[in-house]
Amino acid sequence: MWNWGPPAVTFIIVAVLWQLVAINNPYVLPTLDAIGNSFASDPKMYWSNMLVTAQEIAIGAGAGIFFGFLLAVAMAELPIVEKAVMPLIVVVMVTPVVAIAPALVVAFGFGMLPKYIVTALVVFFPMLVNSLAGLRDVDQKALDVFKTLHASRWEIFRDLRLPGCMPFVFAGLRIAMPLAVVGAAVAEFVAAGQQAGLGSLVTIAAAQANLPVTWASIALLCLLGVILVSVLAVLRKRVLWWSDEDLIGR
Repeated sequence: MWNWGPPAVTFIIVAVLWQLVAINNPYVLPTLDAIGNSFASDPKMYWSNMLVTAQEIAIGAGAGIFFGFLLAVAMAELPIVEKAVMPLIVVVMVTPVVAIAPALVVAFGFGMLPKYIVTALVVFFPMLVNSLAGLRDVDQKALDVFKTLHASRWEIFRDLRLPGCMPFVFAGLRIAMPLAVVGAAVAEFVAAGQQAGLGSLVTIAAAQANLPVTWASIALLCLLGVILVSVLAVLRKRVLWWSDEDLIGR
């Protein structure tokens, strides 16, 4: 009860305040029942667009996470790779993604590929940085033992660096998962082409001043983010079952 009580009270207070503002300012916010009626009137529309956004997150964020971790491994094992590649990565990361998206459309067409790339770019950097920090945060005494036993580079990576970097990897994923939802929505906002996905639905509904559909779509984007973070939390407890106990022991 203590875990769920405070958040439940907070959500109730926010819902009451939302309803009061919406009733007195109908052109600013829709009422909660109007949002609910929008869901009920055309669930197929919301479901189909939600699946498109989920696909962009799964493919785009999955690729960004995979290549971010892969490059972190390469940088940790070969410092020359970091010196050669990191300046270019920083340049790409500081470039606004809304500026990159139209150029990606020109380069790759009006399909889904530009949206996948935008989503991947958003999650790539936090995954790279956290994974690289974890791979380098090795217990020196344990590393000395491995070297004394003449362990190969692969054995050191498999048995020492990889398990040791997992808390950092999950820290990166905790940042990347919400950003994946943001990246997919932004890609749908700015990458011209297929008008599908919750981000596109928000854009179209807002242009038509259809507040219930706009906020219903935003609510589904929030729901996607909550689902991803919740699944990640469960996965972290399964994989890093020892981590929390270790912190409690300290």
